Amino acid sequence: MGIIGWILIGLIMGALAKAALNKKGGGWLSTLLIGVVGALVGGFLGSVAFDRGIESFWSPWTWLLAFVGSVIVLAVWSAVSNRSASSN
Repeated sequence: MGIIGWILIGLIMGALAKAALNKKGGGWLSTLLIGVVGALVGGFLGSVAFDRGIESFWSPWTWLLAFVGSVIVLAVWSAVSNRSASSN
């Protein structure tokens, strides 16, 4: 998958993860980073758990892993940022 595919998946999955967890704020760059890092995390977890990672752009498996990974990344990021905000 090329760089354009990663950017598209990152933006879409980052936005869907924010919607699923009802998170607001941040711009398109944070959404992109959440989605791309989420796709990498999802691909890693998929390859470890199912021996099947990120595949082609049009593969439903790729989109599922990217979404699950993005939700995990956003949940972890929210927990870490809330903890650091409450300790100040």
